[in-house]
Amino acid sequence: MKIDIDKNLVTMSPESEKETEQLERLWNLIVDCVKFNKKLVPVGEFVPAKSNQARFAIEE
Repeated sequence: MKIDIDKNLVTMSPESEKETEQLERLWNLIVDCVKFNKKLVPVGEFVPAKSNQARFAIEE
């Protein structure tokens, strides 16, 4: 997954079919065209020396 950051805009570009499916699933979880959109909230910390994962919770 390629991630680009330009000021307060984050662009995620999948680099495989699996990543495309995962990004579509994430999009569908967060975006609700009828009601309110959800948000990603960071969980814990992201320290590349410890782990290569950043975790987020999905909140309403």
